[in-house]
Amino acid sequence: MRACRVTSFETPPALETIALEPPHAGEVQVAIRASALNFADTLLCVGKYQETPELPFTLGLELAGEITAVGDGVSGLEIGQRVAVYSGQGGLADAGNFPAERCIPIPDALGYAEAASLQIAYCTSHMALDYKARLQPGERLVVTGAAGGVGLTAVEIGKIMGAEVIAIARGADKLAIAKAAGADHVIDAQDEDIREQIKALGGADVVYEAVGEPLYEACFRATNPDGRILLIGFAGGNLPKMKPNHMLVKNITAIGFYWAGYLAFNPAPLQHSLKTLFEWAAEGKIKPHISNTLPLEEWESALDLIRTRKATGKVVVTP
Repeated sequence: MRACRVTSFETPPALETIALEPPHAGEVQVAIRASALNFADTLLCVGKYQETPELPFTLGLELAGEITAVGDGVSGLEIGQRVAVYSGQGGLADAGNFPAERCIPIPDALGYAEAASLQIAYCTSHMALDYKARLQPGERLVVTGAAGGVGLTAVEIGKIMGAEVIAIARGADKLAIAKAAGADHVIDAQDEDIREQIKALGGADVVYEAVGEPLYEACFRATNPDGRILLIGFAGGNLPKMKPNHMLVKNITAIGFYWAGYLAFNPAPLQHSLKTLFEWAAEGKIKPHISNTLPLEEWESALDLIRTRKATGKVVVTP
C-alpha cells in the first residue's frame, strides 16, 4: 500500500510503498476513502505537535473508510462497515490498521469526506463551546480564524447553540464564507480597530481563539467581565501575551482546550460530543465545508493549503 511517511524531522515526508500487515487484536483494517487534514499535520512533519508519534510514522490524524478485516477480540464492528476513525496517525495512506475503540459507524446519509471531516474540527468546537465554556443562548461569541477548518465549525456550532456570532477572518472572500456559515457580524483580521468593533457590538462573552497574537490582545480587551476565552491553537505562530492581573480584575477565565487529550483521561464527554455531531450531520443541521479535495499523490499540495492558510474549511485527501 502507499503511505505518506515521516522518517526524519530533518527531511520532508515522502510517499512510500510499504507492507500492510493483518490487524492485531483489538484492531480493524480499513480501506481509506478520505483523510481530512489539519494544521496539526504540518506540525507532525517537523516533530512539533504535542503528540508526535515515534519515527517512522504515517501522516493523517482523521479518516473514513470501509472495514476490510477484523482482529481478535473486536465486537460490534464487521467487514464492509463504513467507519470514521480518529487515528492520530495513518490517514494519508491507502489503508491501515486502527484501534476498534476509535471507530465511529457512519450514518447512511453521510459520505466519506464529510464523515472524516466531522471529527477533529467539529468535536473541538462542540466540546470547547458546550463542555468547557458553557456557551449560553443569547451570549456573544467571537471566533478568530473563522474561515479555517476549525474556526468555521465554531461559527456553525455557536449559531446552533443560540449565540450571537462575531467572525474574524482575513479578506472579503473568507468573511463571506464565515457569513454563509451563520456569522451575525464579520470583522476583517487586517483591520486596526478590531477591539473597538467588538466593543461596539456589545463586547465578547466567549472568545474562541485559534490564531494567537495580535488577535488575542484585541479580543481580550474587548471581552466583557465574567467572560471566557478558549485557547484553541496558535495558527498565526505567536503565543498570546497573557495578563493575569487584568484577567483577575475583569473576572475573565482563560480555558486551555485540547480535545484529543480526553481520549486518555476522560473519553466520555468526547464520545458524547461525537455522537451528537454525527446525529446533527445525519439530520442536516451541520455540513462540513470542504474547500479542497485532492488525490493521495498530491499530498504535498494539500498540506501546503493548510500551511499557507489558503484553505477555507477542510482539505480532504482521497486515496
